[in-house]
Amino acid sequence: MYEIIFSPTGGTKKVADLLCGGIAAKCEIVDLCDRKMEQENRAFTAEDICLFAVPCFGGRVPDLAAQRIRRMKGNHAKAILVVVIGNRAYDDALIELRDLAEEAGFVPAAAVCGNAEHSIMRQFGNGRPDAQDVAELKTYASRIKELLKQENYGELRVPGNRPYKKYSGLPMKPSASGKCTKCGKCAKECPAGAIPEEHPDKTDKNRCITCMRCVAVCPAGARALNKVMLGAAGMAMKKVCSERKKNELYLAK
Repeated sequence: MYEIIFSPTGGTKKVADLLCGGIAAKCEIVDLCDRKMEQENRAFTAEDICLFAVPCFGGRVPDLAAQRIRRMKGNHAKAILVVVIGNRAYDDALIELRDLAEEAGFVPAAAVCGNAEHSIMRQFGNGRPDAQDVAELKTYASRIKELLKQENYGELRVPGNRPYKKYSGLPMKPSASGKCTKCGKCAKECPAGAIPEEHPDKTDKNRCITCMRCVAVCPAGARALNKVMLGAAGMAMKKVCSERKKNELYLAK
């Protein structure tokens, strides 16, 4: 079994780990945040099970993750599709992930919407996945495991629309403060290559996708978003993100 994840700040990985742990004793991690994936063409077999897990960016699959999934060859491997939200709607992300998997030659068997802390506004979904989420995701894993024992199953249907909703990214981009030690960790781990290795205190705003990886990994806590813009965005999102969103499971029938 393979755990194919795009998890810049770790929330998506928490959900994926819970599901994988309930399905198989051992999973090999394929990290879509690794820029080496831009050159790799991973191929799988019909005997493999691949769990794809991505965060929802503006109701869509992050473009970098989509690009790296398109380079894969499924060869009829079974696919479990996971979209992780920060306590908001996932819009067209789940159907887009299903389409990506099918186009790459995978056979979707199940899909999950899971919840984690919002990667930018941590007050939304704070502490998730919590104990209730863990119990639900373990139950989902058991049901998926039973489905995978079947030799044949039908079509996986998930909510969403085509054409997908438009998403052109966020105007907010993390920047470095005077606390930056220029250690280069953020430049090394940025999925988009938006931080120059020779100037790790800078940000290429044209390449940055506001995934918050640099903020999460900075040992000096030197990277952050503009507080005024972040506060305004939090107020704008409060209405749609305050109410607890449910986890969801879809199985092929």
